[in-house]
Amino acid sequence: MQENPLVSIICLAYNHENFVVETLNSVIQQNYQPIELIIVDDCSLDRTKLEINNWLLSHPEVQFITNKFNIGNTKSFNNALKIAKGEYIIDLAADDLLLPNGIQMQINAFQRSNFKNLGVVYGNAEIINEDGSFNSFYFPVNENGKVITKRATGYIYSSVLSTGDSICSVSALIKKSVFDFLEGYDETLDYEDLDSWIRASRVFDFDFIDEVVVKKRTVNNSLGSNFYKKKHKINFNSYCLQHDFIFM
Repeated sequence: MQENPLVSIICLAYNHENFVVETLNSVIQQNYQPIELIIVDDCSLDRTKLEINNWLLSHPEVQFITNKFNIGNTKSFNNALKIAKGEYIIDLAADDLLLPNGIQMQINAFQRSNFKNLGVVYGNAEIINEDGSFNSFYFPVNENGKVITKRATGYIYSSVLSTGDSICSVSALIKKSVFDFLEGYDETLDYEDLDSWIRASRVFDFDFIDEVVVKKRTVNNSLGSNFYKKKHKINFNSYCLQHDFIFM
């Protein structure tokens, strides 16, 4: 592994006019380099595209894909993935915020790991409200800020199947080889996370760092926020029924 491998961040935007600039700034304010940023606007109906274009005036090196039609997250991500050059990938929504030292901590975890086939390093996330105020933590923490329940690491396939929410997707740094194996996200799915973790965890090791690496925004009435609030249970059950998984 290179000492400082390239990390590609794919930032997906759709009607994020109030948040996108703060999100993009959180990328360029990372204390880790090199980073490749690819922005995709999925035919937003508000001023998101204008906000991005204005931001790009000061950051002309950043790649920007504008969809002529709304095609959804999975297809938008896969299109950006085709041009990503990084050894590692981050899937970032345009209302979430990377903490300045998050990527560096995750790269360190990859470089120091004893797992032979490590594909994903993820951490905790601070859940913030629409106005940016604190809400909660994705994984509950104790008074020292450490997770109360130890996360499974290494070969976690059985854990993913049994819980459905073992991975904090917004906090994951993923090797490009994982996406090569998966052939990107399944474009037939609305929510790709669980499907990706199930398929990837059968082949790759996962590791967890007990630090907050991202702020995940919960926006009222958004599909993503409702998905998070349900803690994947409804979607997990639907996925299992769709794929004929039966647990005793």
